[in-house]
Amino acid sequence: MRYFIIAGEASGDLHASLLIRALRQNDPEAEFRGFGGDLMAAEGMTLLRHYRSLAFMGFVQVALHLPDILRGMAECRRAIEEWRPTCVILVDYPGFNLRIARWVKRHNICPVFYYIAPKIWAWKEGRIDAIRDNVDRVLSILPFETEYFEHRHHYPVSYVGNPSFDEVEAFLATPPPSRTDFCHAHRLDPSRPIVALLAGSRRSEIAANLPPMLRAVRLADPDGRCQIAVAAAPGTAPETYAPHLHQTPAVLLRDATFPLLAHAHAALVTSGTATLETALFGVPQIVCYHLRGGRLVNLLRPYFLKCRFISLVNLIADREVVPELIAADMHPTHIARRLAPLLTDDSPERDDQLRGYALLRHRLGQTGAPRHAADEIARRLKQADEA
Repeated sequence: MRYFIIAGEASGDLHASLLIRALRQNDPEAEFRGFGGDLMAAEGMTLLRHYRSLAFMGFVQVALHLPDILRGMAECRRAIEEWRPTCVILVDYPGFNLRIARWVKRHNICPVFYYIAPKIWAWKEGRIDAIRDNVDRVLSILPFETEYFEHRHHYPVSYVGNPSFDEVEAFLATPPPSRTDFCHAHRLDPSRPIVALLAGSRRSEIAANLPPMLRAVRLADPDGRCQIAVAAAPGTAPETYAPHLHQTPAVLLRDATFPLLAHAHAALVTSGTATLETALFGVPQIVCYHLRGGRLVNLLRPYFLKCRFISLVNLIADREVVPELIAADMHPTHIARRLAPLLTDDSPERDDQLRGYALLRHRLGQTGAPRHAADEIARRLKQADEA
């Protein structure tokens, strides 16, 4: 069979690469083409365009790069039309992917599956119409999405488990480097606690989030008992971080996010998959996300954001397990006030987060998301072929 897969950012590249591996186990002769990243290419997919050429966020960035985005969309449509895949698999990236889904359906080319659905429960709920009309099946990775889609919109979806859970469990199944070896490899002191900073994957996110994060650690730990380690996002050049690190002693780690989380004492994390990964490693955290016009954003948030929380940890647990400091609330003094108790081993705040993490794991269910997704795709393609 022929699978055309589209992922538009680093986390999608990772999740799609594991899905490719699972699909190949079901179908050893499978062929893969699409848009994505290095990890998908490493699994044998013919990479037609790298996601970095289309990964733009926010109205201004999208507007400035609109010609590039439109060219990428035309190139994607042309590749699908010429190759005639057995199915198209979309991975998150809704602004681009829902337009491709509509085009595929309009031209009656093949079934469309959505792995890692658009977060319409948070914003742009009207996208449900595009999903209902153009997507054959949503393969959900968040347990609460099943009830949301089915009860609120009468659109059935398949919960297949969460790939981040699989990725963390697979990493922990093989004992990670010892603390001493890890610290020596990255110029860290094994005797001092590590505060991990995960400041986002895009240049604009890093520039907005990293400086207040660094300042907050200095305020929460004025004696310098802890050491700071910044996890570089995949494919992000060290030069992106350099301007922000010259005033604060911090170590930049490349391709070592999971080893860092395995040894971190606490973390400051932007919203997204990283919050869930941090929780699955059992690292107490503060979720931070800077937005311009912070006070205005906070005032308008209830009118645009349709859910109580923004972090996956709190959304899945359905309660505030980790603090969320967004927009105007993301000030170094606010972050430091919440971070300081997490640096103490037996604090109530730290213990409460760890109990919440246990609930989170229970709600995620069993591991095996890529395998379950691959099985669901194979089953539905067989049904369509027999119909």
